[in-house]
Parts: sequence; C-alpha cells; structure tokens
Amino acid sequence: MTDPKKIILQIKGLRLEGVRAGNTIVDDVSVTLHAGEVLGLIGESGAGKSTIGLSAMSYARAGVHIALGSVEIDGVDIRKLDANGRRGVRGRRIAYVAQSASAAFNPAHTIMDQVCEAPLIHGLMTREKAEEWARHLFKSLDLPEPETFGERYPHQASGGQLQRAMAAMAMSCRPDILVLDEPTTALDVTTQIEVLILLKSLIREYGTAALYITHDLAVVAQVADRIKVLRHGKEVEEGTVDGVLQAPTQDYTARLVAVRGAAASERAVQSSVKPETVLKVDHIDASYGTFKVVSDVSLDVRRGETVAVVGESGSGKSTLARIITGLLPPTAGTITFKGQPLPRKLSERSKALKRSIQLVYQIPDVALNPRLTLMETIGRPVSFYFAHGGTPQVKPDGDQTLKETLDHSSEHYFNMSGADVAKRTKELMDLVELPQNFLTRRPTELSGGQKQRVCIARALAANPDLIILDEPTSALDPLVAEEILKLLRRLQAELGLSYVLITHDLDVVHRIAHRTAVMLRGSFVAFDNTDRIFEGPYHPYTEKLVTAVPVMRSDWLDGVLAKRAKAAAAA
Repeated sequence: MTDPKKIILQIKGLRLEGVRAGNTIVDDVSVTLHAGEVLGLIGESGAGKSTIGLSAMSYARAGVHIALGSVEIDGVDIRKLDANGRRGVRGRRIAYVAQSASAAFNPAHTIMDQVCEAPLIHGLMTREKAEEWARHLFKSLDLPEPETFGERYPHQASGGQLQRAMAAMAMSCRPDILVLDEPTTALDVTTQIEVLILLKSLIREYGTAALYITHDLAVVAQVADRIKVLRHGKEVEEGTVDGVLQAPTQDYTARLVAVRGAAASERAVQSSVKPETVLKVDHIDASYGTFKVVSDVSLDVRRGETVAVVGESGSGKSTLARIITGLLPPTAGTITFKGQPLPRKLSERSKALKRSIQLVYQIPDVALNPRLTLMETIGRPVSFYFAHGGTPQVKPDGDQTLKETLDHSSEHYFNMSGADVAKRTKELMDLVELPQNFLTRRPTELSGGQKQRVCIARALAANPDLIILDEPTSALDPLVAEEILKLLRRLQAELGLSYVLITHDLDVVHRIAHRTAVMLRGSFVAFDNTDRIFEGPYHPYTEKLVTAVPVMRSDWLDGVLAKRAKAAAAA
C-alpha cells in the first residue's frame, strides 16, 4: 500500500534559462510531491508550468537548459544520472501525458505498438504480457472495443479516445508519478468530464502521484489535493485546493478565481449587431468519402454578430468551418456571402473572398510554420493582400493610422511598401498584446497561449469581414483568455467584424455569443439566442452539455459520480 507520507518527488531551487542571455524561464521554484498525491500547477501561459513538468523528468525543451536545482525521485537526484540512467527513469518511474494527443502519437504505428513500446524497452514485460496489460488499461479507461482498440492507428480515434489512449501509454510501465500537461484542455465538456473521472480513478486505483498542469481552476479542483500558483516563472502561493479557491492570499490568485467565476455575469451586446446578413448557410450536407458528417445544416451570421457552434468532439463543428472556408466542398445546399453565392471550393474563390473570410485554428502548434519568424508569419498575409492590392491606391492622410485606413468602411486596398507592412505587423502584435520584440522569434520560442495569439494576429492581418474562431481560447489561462475575449469584442464593435465561434467552452459562449447553435452528430438540435439556449427548457443534449461544465468546487466531480451511481441503482 502507498505510504501517503513518503516524498516521491522533490524539486529544489529549480532555475531554467533560455539560450538568450538573461532569459530566465523558471526562477527558484521548489516542488514536493508525496506518494499518491496530486499537485495542481496553475498559472498563465508562459508561467513555467509545462517547463517545470518536463524538468521533473530532468528534461528541457530545445533552447532551454536547467541551470540550477536538484530533481529527486524517491531520494535519487536524476540530474546526476548519465543519459542511460535518465532513460531508465523516464517512462518507468515518471511518465508524461501531453496536451495534444494527436501530436504525441506516431501516425505510422498502431496504438497498441506505441502503448507496448515503453514496457518492452525497459524489459518489464514480454510482448504478450504488455498487450494483455494494454487491453486492461483500454477497458479501465472506457475505450471502445478494448480487445481490438489497439489495432487502430491514431487517426482512427477521436480526440477524447486518443487522450485516454495516451493515459494508457503513460501507465504502461505503472509509474510512480504522472506529469499531466493540460490533458483535457482540447476536449469538449462531455468528453472532458469522462476523462477527468477516468484519470481520477486511475490515480486512486494505482496510488500514482501526479503533477496536474492546467490553467482551468475548476478542472484542477476535481483531481488535485494541493495547488501551486505560478507567474512569470516564480511561485505565487501554494495551499490546499479549498484554501486557494476560497481564501487566496495573493492578488494574482484572487484575480484568477474571480475571472473564472465571472463568466455568467457578462453577455454579448445585441445592439452591436447590424441587420445586414454577412453569411448564410442553407441546408448544407457534407461527407468524407461515403460517410456523411454534416446533414441539413442552416445558419446565418449578421454584421457585428457572434454565432457560436457547440457540441461534443466529432459532432461536425470543425467540419462546418472547413465547409465555410472552402476547404471541404459541400455535397448539397448553398452558401452566400454578403448576398452573393460563395463558390464551394477555395480554389474557385477570388483573392478578395479569401481575404474576407479568415480562420483561427484550434491547435497553433499545427497551424504555425516553425521555420518562420513572427514577422514573416504575420507579415505574409499583410503583404499578400495589401502590398499588391493594386488600384485604386489609398494613402493614409493626416494623422490617420494604418489601422484606421484599412477599416471595413472602405473596399479599397492600400498598396503598402515594405515599411508599411512592417508597421502594420507591429500594430497587430500590439492588438494581440505580444511584445514587438517577439517578431524575431519563432513559434518554438513561445508558450501555447502566445502561439494562439499569433494565430489571431495572422487572421486579423487580412482585415476580414468574417473570422471563424475554432477554439480561440482553449490554450489560454483565464486572465489571458479574458483579455483575448475583450480584444475580440472591441474589434467587433469598432470594425463590425462577424464571428463564427466553434468551442466547447460554454463560459466563452455565454460571454461573447449573440446566438448559439448546438450540434449533435452532424445536425443542429437547437439554434437560438444564447440566453434562450441555456435558460431552458433544454433539449436533452443541451442539458447534457450544461451539466458537464465543472464547477469551481472540490466536491463537484464526486457529486456527479454519486448522482450517476444513484441513477444506475434506480434503473
């Protein structure tokens, strides 16, 4: 039996530095983790959470090195081990669950091969025993057809299934410690609650200790025993879950708690919406091969309006975005944009139409070219759409800024010079609240939240009429997400921008969506003003979504489990 008093992980005086002179990422942070305990690491993007998690395995990303500190697992400082010694610890004693399951798996190998790899490398099991153990984990994690699930390749599993499969891969060697790096951030609320339940049961069943890295206070409250709050690479405060959530001692923590609990207090202002219809999707069908993924979907978006599309993973939300942008031609139905028929294929659309509809992708790691600097990434669409825009040339007059010149009251393009492109790129950095000196950096030098803001800046660079926001704040901590939402609302009010918001975060929907569509298995089950959608009476599926949103209380998940047990007993 696990001794709860035993210290299984001790990090002392950790300091990590970047390759750039004077760039301190983590400064004098210490972590103590007892056997079977879960410690939540929370804080804003760039606070050092993931860096500390990786340091627990004596590992640092490219361009970062551990300058000072010790990392002891069961009393052994693994920083003093040679490369072979550290490899013997990683996977076997401590394992890592990444934020993006799709990026963590090798697409060329089956899931079973990848789950069995670690116990075989460490010599813990035969292939037969490893496969038997993997099937047991698949069943424990409630994966479909656990006897044959491992035969699938990663692309044949949904996001939620792949996240659970990654948990199985991490547990394949029965490690003492798990590093859980935002394991539910990219999941819809119904999938998230199931993964949380399974992770909690997994930790309890095997007595595994865990570092749970997240920016979502309500999520960490369900699984953690203690919380450590980080900011700018330094510790802000640490305490029990209830202590930190109910009586934070530091101002920064109090603001995190306040913004997480304030989502329902704000509503999108309907008066900003104009009667002009920007986008109209009429009875659209779409398929991947012979498999229909969208069926008889209709929606309209007006000038200055935000229409949210919510639903579980695989419901067709992102596919709808691909249809609107022309990446997936529909098999039936019509789309009109500003009153004119919109060509179904992207290749058939004019440069002006391509400029007018932009997309912010869900996973910035996949969306950004790692070889390009931010100046190149954000400056390219500025140069593409405006440096060669042609006639008539519009010169900014008087004190008018470039941003004011390129507004939506004008259909003209401004024939920018190279200096103008650079100026506009810097303005876009200011808009998304990134330092201008970051323009020389590449995506690998940014945090997840910073990369997401770069994606937003790139979309704004085209000065579009409609932006499709595919989970725009899923990678951001609450305070940064709040600033991004404020930015999106301000841009909408000033420029008359229209948004199609695809998300699983109902707090964000409450905050900025004028109308909301609820999507299930490729079709809309509800489409109405946001207040009416979530005030009830609910469609049964809408109720499922609403009740799956975690509450910032440590006993919330236990209450959900108790209700399920009671319902099962009564059935």
